Amino acid sequence: MRKYHRVSVNGRTNYPSDVTDEQWRLISRLPPKPAKTGRRPIDRRWIVNAILYLLRTGCQWRLVPRDVPKWRTVYTVFWRWRKTGVWKQVHDAIRGHLRKAAGKKSTPSVAIIDSQSIRTAEGGEHRGYDAGKKITGRKRHIAVDTLGLIWAVVVHAAHWQDYEGAHLVAQALREYPRLKVIFGDSAYGRAGFPQWVAATFGWIVQTVLRPVQAAGFVVLPKRWIVERTFAWLARYRRHSRDYEHRSETSETMIYIAMIAIMSRRLTRRECV
Repeated sequence: MRKYHRVSVNGRTNYPSDVTDEQWRLISRLPPKPAKTGRRPIDRRWIVNAILYLLRTGCQWRLVPRDVPKWRTVYTVFWRWRKTGVWKQVHDAIRGHLRKAAGKKSTPSVAIIDSQSIRTAEGGEHRGYDAGKKITGRKRHIAVDTLGLIWAVVVHAAHWQDYEGAHLVAQALREYPRLKVIFGDSAYGRAGFPQWVAATFGWIVQTVLRPVQAAGFVVLPKRWIVERTFAWLARYRRHSRDYEHRSETSETMIYIAMIAIMSRRLTRRECV
């Protein structure tokens, strides 16, 4: 068995954001194997824990704890796995395991779509002004299944209307052949979006409207599921604003948060 080089001076502190042994047994099988040549690799579990610490606490890359690999090493692994699609592959694999454990088929027949406008902290690419929410930043556009698991993520400038960004989300969903219905709020019933979806993909766009006489908070069918997913992501303080320079990095941070959420849920199921 290969030994890993651990860069630690005073020992390793266990942080609440760390993956458990059960989570790591699930996650560690999914990324590509380390190269057999070159420098001795750093334990990947330390890398993942450092990224989850940053994501959960919202700190800067340079402020990750000193008892994990240097921040440049952590960022380099994060960046390489983003460029090569490793994070999404791990996310999709765990999502498949979780759906199977829940008695669901591998792909959904129903998707729920929604967006969330969020301020950007330091500028970056693809940002704009959402006049409705009075926010300068980006929109996180996601599509989830009935379990609240993410099937598409698109981060774009906040000045885009929801039905405009939904075109990109629909393109990302086209690889799932069982999909038949997309639920969303009234914004997705405008500008010919339902007609375009029906003509292009053969899906039905079903808008779920708020009751006219309802006052205060109302739980809306289907739409509460995607709102719950946004609430899950909000537990990770890196998502309190969009701190990323590139929108692709913002999308990857969402996938990593869902990896932590889904792997924890899956390992708890297996322990019952």
